[in-house]
Amino acid sequence: MRALQKETELGGRKDILVTGLDVTQPQSITDAIASRLKEFGKIDVLLNNAGYGAYGPLEAFPMDRIRRQFDTNVIGLRETTKAVLPHFRKQGHGTIVNMSSIGGQMTFPLGALYHGTHFAVEGISASLRFELGAAGIKVKIVEPGMITTDCCGRSFDFVNDETMSEYQPVVQALFARWSGEGAANCASSPKRCCKGDPHRSHGRNRYLAIPRGRPCNPAAEQP
Repeated sequence: MRALQKETELGGRKDILVTGLDVTQPQSITDAIASRLKEFGKIDVLLNNAGYGAYGPLEAFPMDRIRRQFDTNVIGLRETTKAVLPHFRKQGHGTIVNMSSIGGQMTFPLGALYHGTHFAVEGISASLRFELGAAGIKVKIVEPGMITTDCCGRSFDFVNDETMSEYQPVVQALFARWSGEGAANCASSPKRCCKGDPHRSHGRNRYLAIPRGRPCNPAAEQP
């Protein structure tokens, strides 16, 4: 966790090690993996789950916010993967699960940064599948649709400049769509992402992708 002081449920369990980890800090990644190996002796699965969504007109984003989006969603994933690979190679097996998004398969307006990172995750994962297969290491991606998490709260970074009047109709239309009841009806429970056999894969590459969540088509939803 990035903020250990917020942990209130897991610290008392002997089968769970809660440690500090910020994917934008390489030393934090190294320390977390070392403490895991010291406590349990091995790692079988790496789940790259850190990420957030930066939305808004690309022209309005300052460079520090652009870098933060890619540092978290792409570079952080690369760093955690790279840090665990020596252990996976030594033991001859391991599984890397990268949380992508339906946003790595399709795009919405104002999401150039967010979609750019998830298209990158898709490409990295597909290439690593071939690269690491000879070492007995599996790579999978999970592509959630709209899920009832805090993705539109603390995990949402919106930037807009109202003086850029040309973009404002798109901004208003997108927020009207997302804030409506139809969008809420599309969302699936996070539990849906955990169902099924993780060793089975689906999608355009049946060895790689595991789509999760319902398609966002409010007209097709039953009351």
